[in-house]
Amino acid sequence: MTAFFLRLFARLPLGLLHSLGWGAGWAVYLLSPRYRARLRENLAASGLARKGVLRRAVAEAGKGVLELPAIWFRPQERTLRLLRQCDGCEHIDAAQKAGKGIIFLTPHLGCFEITSLYYAAKDPITILYRPPKLKWLRPLLAHGRVQGHAALAPTDLSGVKALLKALKRGEAIGILPDQVPGLGEGVWAPFFGRPAYTMTLVGRLAASSGATVLMAFGERLPFGRGYKLWIRPFAGDWSGPPEASAAALNREIENLVRQKPEQYLWSYNRYKTPKGVRGEA
Repeated sequence: MTAFFLRLFARLPLGLLHSLGWGAGWAVYLLSPRYRARLRENLAASGLARKGVLRRAVAEAGKGVLELPAIWFRPQERTLRLLRQCDGCEHIDAAQKAGKGIIFLTPHLGCFEITSLYYAAKDPITILYRPPKLKWLRPLLAHGRVQGHAALAPTDLSGVKALLKALKRGEAIGILPDQVPGLGEGVWAPFFGRPAYTMTLVGRLAASSGATVLMAFGERLPFGRGYKLWIRPFAGDWSGPPEASAAALNREIENLVRQKPEQYLWSYNRYKTPKGVRGEA
């Protein structure tokens, strides 16, 4: 039943979905004190809370949810027409020629679902994902993300092995680098000036495979005009200790977020302490 209604929503113009998302974003913000407090706290602490950013961030969060039917349940070729421009796609071509695989790092910024869809339309990509706690949501997520040449790898040992195998084949993998890892899978590193438990998986995969690491995000264009894909090479390196690599990773994410701070998911609990992890001293 849920999939039926999502397919109906997918037929609506993107501009209308974004308008509905604007309203939904503000409804959640006004009705949920916990959500409102976290969004305001994270944005304020980042130093990016310039005039109007908070208001736009509230609306953009709602757009990010209501646009999902258009991304997940439209025919792939129709969805890809929403991509109006790609800035930096030459870095993808160069990485493919290098032949050691690509690690796409796509934070919770803009429409992060459409970035893997773009690549999967032509080439294989294995996407690391954390199965949602709500069981009814799992098949919907799988349907939306497994399009074209995309495959999913869960956040466990089997998933990590799948990522390594993909890189050894010279293929691409996709990771949400600002997702909070579990016990033993991360280290504390600064993120916008505050300690955040940060995954070490990216550094391990990059160091062991020699793959090219690319930062990516899909900028949400105004008035439902579609999206602009941004691709940037990772400027740091993975030669230092895990703490140094994690700090470099967070700096790269910060650089992307500064381009469009209102499109970052500030309500995400980025600074939580996972179960069993000791807090930053």
